[in-house]
Amino acid sequence: MSERLVDDNAAFYLVGGGIASLAAAAFLIRDGDVPGHHITVIEESAAIGGSLDAAGTPETGYSMRGGRMLESKYLCTFGLFSSIPTLDESKSVTQEIFDWNKTMKTSSKSRLFRDGHRVDAPKFGLSEKDILTLERLELEPEAMLGRSTIADQFDGSFFETDFWLMWSTTFAFQPWHSAVEFKRYLVRFTHMVSGFNTLKGIMRTVFNQYDSMVRPLQKWLEARGVNFRLNTRVTDLVFSPDKEIFTIESIVCEGNGHKESIKVGAKDFVIVTLGSMVEGSSVGSMDRVPVLKDKSDGGSWALWEKIAANRPEFGRPANFSDHIEQSKWASFTTTFRNPTFFRLVRDLTGNVPGEGGLITFPESNWLASIVLPHQPHFIGQPGTVEVLWGYGLFVDKPGNFATKPMSACTGREIMTEIMGHLRLGALADKIMESCTCIPCMMPFVTSQFLCRAKGDRPPVVPDYSRNLAFVGQFCELPEDVVFTVEYSIRSAQRAVYSLLGLTLAPPPVYKGRYDPRVLFKAFITLHGMSANV
Repeated sequence: MSERLVDDNAAFYLVGGGIASLAAAAFLIRDGDVPGHHITVIEESAAIGGSLDAAGTPETGYSMRGGRMLESKYLCTFGLFSSIPTLDESKSVTQEIFDWNKTMKTSSKSRLFRDGHRVDAPKFGLSEKDILTLERLELEPEAMLGRSTIADQFDGSFFETDFWLMWSTTFAFQPWHSAVEFKRYLVRFTHMVSGFNTLKGIMRTVFNQYDSMVRPLQKWLEARGVNFRLNTRVTDLVFSPDKEIFTIESIVCEGNGHKESIKVGAKDFVIVTLGSMVEGSSVGSMDRVPVLKDKSDGGSWALWEKIAANRPEFGRPANFSDHIEQSKWASFTTTFRNPTFFRLVRDLTGNVPGEGGLITFPESNWLASIVLPHQPHFIGQPGTVEVLWGYGLFVDKPGNFATKPMSACTGREIMTEIMGHLRLGALADKIMESCTCIPCMMPFVTSQFLCRAKGDRPPVVPDYSRNLAFVGQFCELPEDVVFTVEYSIRSAQRAVYSLLGLTLAPPPVYKGRYDPRVLFKAFITLHGMSANV
């Protein structure tokens, strides 16, 4: 443990209950020797976990807004969870994940499902010009790309390739998203290009990420006395009058029908999760359409806007919150009480649940994809129940079978579309009778991918900050990539080490692009060649 430079009685207030705040609390305890009862996590909803959520019952149907991809080079994530026991305390969460992925290796035989048939290891279909553009983007400085979009960098034909179909649906990129973020993904995941068309290298948790990661972390924190204040919305941070140094003196919040001001002492610290990819989420049902909400339905964007007013050092939240048409999409979770659907998809794709990963329907006007995870996917899920997750990128286009835009569809209509692409025919009615599909509309889910420039995202610890740090998807971490658990956890680690003055640092981002073997494999794969390397 490194010597820390803060008072032994300092209190720590963590605004937001997502994985970034939970990780920050764990790093404070593990690496900073901060007593757990000195840490308070303030969350406006009734549950912690943020976007790593999961809920429901076999009878009413399970629901989860999504799940982030994991891979072996998430050094901050696995470093943290190597200290966190599983719920049964038989091993660490990290060891459980690695052990599980030795048994259940992702190896898709049906990454694309086209015209009623699986496409095994699809060819990328890139032109030489496309490949040269990809290589140029890996080398081009971010400052030169500025606010340009992915579409600004490529010809229209690039977006018709199977490479783009797989890339966009694996990571949820759209042509109008930031070329800088696209470049960062190219660089960050160079080592995964050679297995990209079979999803080789993508890792999964035993259960959904809430059950497998959030619940063990919450249990570990609670055992050490961390305080969780739920159903409490932070509406403002009050700064000292000093214009030269940013010091928070109090936290203004609302909860249980009354307002409160929490005094922040001279020796205390505040760590704030900026923005939210899942704020304003709306859940529908088999016969109810989820509604599209905006940033007024929640407090995270409002808080960022309030503290950033007249403080350019705190970023520009409107860049990410005011373009819902470019950041929204819908997901859905379907619970089956009859084995027919899973059995048919297993036979159609050649993969057992948990082995194949994402299945995308290229002919879908919604560009819909589904995942059949290993079952059970929820702790306590009965053996007679199976659960899938899916999503669509183009939610305002009419479906091919449902005929309505995905944004206007009930769960029943979404399943009609999915089963139509699978060509299930007469069996569809039987399947529909015994399933529950819960759709979810998320207005900000890819807002972190929107075009941006320097200064739109603030640093983890702003210059001249005495007791404030930012974490989550909307602070700036050079080299790493947003829309990942790793980004949130890396931001938390950096925030804690900086505020405590520890002589520690997060592990550097893995740079596979400097490994000749990785580059060679990527090169031959992009060109559609093969080699035994």
